[in-house]
Amino acid sequence: MSGLIEFLIAYGLPLLFMAILLEQLGLPLPAAPWLLAVGALSVDAKFSAPAGIAVAVFACLVADSTWFYLGRHQGNRLLALLCRISLEPDSCVRRTENAFTRYGLRTLLVSKFIPGLNTVAAPLAGASKVSARRFLLFDATGSLIYASGYILLGYCFRNQIEQIVAALAGIGKGALLLVAFLFAAYLGIKLWRRQMLLRELRMTRITVAELRQKLDAGESPLIFDLRANPGGGEELIIPGAIRISMDELGKSTEIPRDRDIIVYCACPNEVSAARVALKLRQKGFTRVRPLKGGIEAWRAHTAQHQVQVQVSTVATTEGTKANEVKLMVES
Repeated sequence: MSGLIEFLIAYGLPLLFMAILLEQLGLPLPAAPWLLAVGALSVDAKFSAPAGIAVAVFACLVADSTWFYLGRHQGNRLLALLCRISLEPDSCVRRTENAFTRYGLRTLLVSKFIPGLNTVAAPLAGASKVSARRFLLFDATGSLIYASGYILLGYCFRNQIEQIVAALAGIGKGALLLVAFLFAAYLGIKLWRRQMLLRELRMTRITVAELRQKLDAGESPLIFDLRANPGGGEELIIPGAIRISMDELGKSTEIPRDRDIIVYCACPNEVSAARVALKLRQKGFTRVRPLKGGIEAWRAHTAQHQVQVQVSTVATTEGTKANEVKLMVES
């Protein structure tokens, strides 16, 4: 038996808890290999599969409850942060919103199997104001499916896993270096692709102030709202914007080419909108631009504008009253 297996048997439960906790908190550290190892070792009763499942579910609940609480109290600011640091920015808020729009809390049943969906699902559930009891019910069920599924796979493919462990043990430190190199290369490629996309985005996007100037000047740009769910009548939407999915917009053949086209989404990095803009440019639409900051930037700008209008109104009212008093005194 290799030293790795002996080490796992001796410290398996604490290691499993930490691995899953860190993964669920958002670190790019896969926990699936630990669950597979638990399943493989449970064949010969070297490890307790029920104990492994219980520890895995508990770790998931600790991490997800933390995200749920932060999402409930921080809302869009937390989602903005997760979107900015995500290695898959296009899959952060948009894909999760799409899933929640279609399936609701049932998304939590499979979210742990989908990269990019896992970390954002819990805070988005918190931001959507669902009850904590319902969240814990669905999240615990999804965690149970996640842990049991991987442990069952490890149980069924025990021989193959043992062969892989033996091969890695035979390679020794070289295997660890190879794994570390491949992991670093993976992260490097993701970060490079992200930076290239964001650089292209910065060159083409339009600010909220520029868009408001166009609207105030009487221009009529085509504005497309790419968000997944309008969220009812209270959801903010830019005046004149047309709500349309990215797939529908990409397939549309009725978009005029002689007008400015503005696209926006919910992600603060505007990555989803940027991808749509780039695709439209590839089709010959040269006047398409994503909105800098997305709907959150428009919301902040609108709130600031309303405050300025209120202050101006109060100042005008006070000035009018002062003039009336002055006229009354003079007369």
